[in-house]
Amino acid sequence: MLVHEIAKFGVVGAVNYALDVGIFNALVLGPLDDAPLTAKTISTVVAVTSSFFMNRHWTFKHRVSSGVVRDYGVFFLLSAVGLAITLGCLAFSEYVLDQNSLLARNIAGNVVGVALAMVFRFWSYKRWVFLAPETEAARARAPAEAAVRTSV
Repeated sequence: MLVHEIAKFGVVGAVNYALDVGIFNALVLGPLDDAPLTAKTISTVVAVTSSFFMNRHWTFKHRVSSGVVRDYGVFFLLSAVGLAITLGCLAFSEYVLDQNSLLARNIAGNVVGVALAMVFRFWSYKRWVFLAPETEAARARAPAEAAVRTSV
């Protein structure tokens, strides 16, 4: 199961990575050439929204859903942490190392930052958004455990 989830997560990631990089580059080569962090924020929000629906309905469709509003809220919050990781790498390159060429921006934001954020996202999405399905044994055990908890 884990191998299939990783493979599907990778496909979804590749599609949305291309979307993210494409939007980012269009923005920094156009209207946001002097605002790479804003460009990265916009491109990431678009890619994260697309990623949520692809992951919910394909990668993790067999996992328990707590409802779209709750799932998307937690997904977006965790994605914001991933965005902060990416923006930290981009900001460090841009403002500390003074590397502001298109190549440097893409390496810092779209290679290093996205790679670090991807590891965090996969772990956190599985942990808090796309929950493991309940097993038959867990469902059968739940009433007995509830009775013990209320009687103690």
